Order: sequence, then structure tokens, then C-alpha cells
Amino acid sequence: MQLDIRNYYEVLLLEILSDEGLLDELPEDYLADLCCLTLNQLPTRYIRHLVDTYFFEQYSELNKMKSEIQQALEKSRAYLKNNQTKQG
Repeated sequence: MQLDIRNYYEVLLLEILSDEGLLDELPEDYLADLCCLTLNQLPTRYIRHLVDTYFFEQYSELNKMKSEIQQALEKSRAYLKNNQTKQG
């Protein structure tokens, strides 16, 4: 059995990365690491249907979630940059 559920933070993170053009710009391995590091800093919010979140979600809550993602994303990018310099 396969359930159609996903973490809403993951959906929003991918939207942000797409809007910033990073999905096409960055290597796939780097993106995977970046997403994992970012999502591990955030709470989970499971959804079944994306359209349901748009209907029931408050604008202030969405902005809060996007802000949390941006902060976690910045920390993750700094962490990866710092560790790449140590390895290279």
C-alpha cells in the first residue's frame, strides 16, 4: 500500500529553491545534502493534498513557515560551504 502523504515543509523548500533558480543551478548531490540538512532543522507537517493547505492555511502561518525555511536554508548553506573548504 502506498499512501499519498508528504511533508509540507519539503514542498515549500523545493518551491523556494525553484524560485531562486537553484534547482537548475546546483549539482544534484549538493541539492540533496542541502535539502536534508535544511529539513532536519524544521518540524514536520504532513499533508495529503496540496490544494487543502492552500484553502485552509492562513497567510501569516505560510509566511512563518517560509521564514523558518529561509533561516534553516542559510544555516545549511553555510555548513556545506564550511565543510567543502575543509575537505578541498
